Formats: sequence, structure tokens, C-alpha cells
Amino acid sequence: MDDDLNKMSRERLVAEIKTLRAGIRKHRDSTGHDLCWHHPRLWNLLPEQVTPSVAIPPWPAFFRGCIAYREALEREQPNAEVFPEEYE
Repeated sequence: MDDDLNKMSRERLVAEIKTLRAGIRKHRDSTGHDLCWHHPRLWNLLPEQVTPSVAIPPWPAFFRGCIAYREALEREQPNAEVFPEEYE
């Protein structure tokens, strides 16, 4: 799957790493409502371009997952700034 890396020059590898790091940082630095979304731009940094098969849970399970995620953020980031804006 990653055989293309063996054919890249050092300069191309460094450029690839910088691109991947920038994508990871953008994902890491997501905040507010952006935390709730999947991130196809991050996935598109991979050389294999696929259309992800996304399974969507039923509404009650989805909301339980959202609540669990929010509770985890509260535990792991108790001093995080509150983002007061509604999603539009």
C-alpha cells in the first residue's frame, strides 16, 4: 500500500511529511462544531483515493454517542473554553 514511498526522493519524502503534518495539525486544532464532523480532507492526504463507506447510527444511538463524546471532552479537557455559538 505504501510502496510509493520507496520511489520518492528525500526531498519528496520531506514534502510529503510536511503535508501530512499540516493535515494532522489542522485536524488536531479543530474546535467548536468542527469537532463533530468527519474529516475527508484529512483522509484525502492518503495516496489511495477511496470513497469511505460511512455507516450512520440510528438517531438515539447517534445522540448517545454525541453525549459520550462531549462527556469525554469534559473529563479530558475540564478547563477548555466554552464555544457558545449555535451550529448553522
